[in-house]
Amino acid sequence: MNKTLIATLIGLSTVTGSAFAATEQGGFQGPDRTEAVSVAQALELSDDAQVRLSGFITESLGDEKYRFQDDSGNLVVEIDDDEWRGLEVTPETRVTLWGEVDKDWNQVELDVERIELAR
Repeated sequence: MNKTLIATLIGLSTVTGSAFAATEQGGFQGPDRTEAVSVAQALELSDDAQVRLSGFITESLGDEKYRFQDDSGNLVVEIDDDEWRGLEVTPETRVTLWGEVDKDWNQVELDVERIELAR
């Protein structure tokens, strides 16, 4: 009797854990308040500005940093490993990045909060 109860509880916890893992990937897909800008425009914005960029990741710079490029220029973006969510891209893959401008004394980067294939 106890073995059956334990097996049932283990089965339920596995199903519940799987359901939580599946919903972890979801979220709202629709209009947002981030401004669509070019790289050149992003370089001129203030620190912490929320932006959306479309273009290409042209190279890995190591330590979760990449070079991102559009028709107006390029900048360094930081994409944490967990933001990729299984997405694989090449320098020929057009992507859209949502993130926050990070300005230091002499450099501007984009701290990426979301990455998707461009539509």
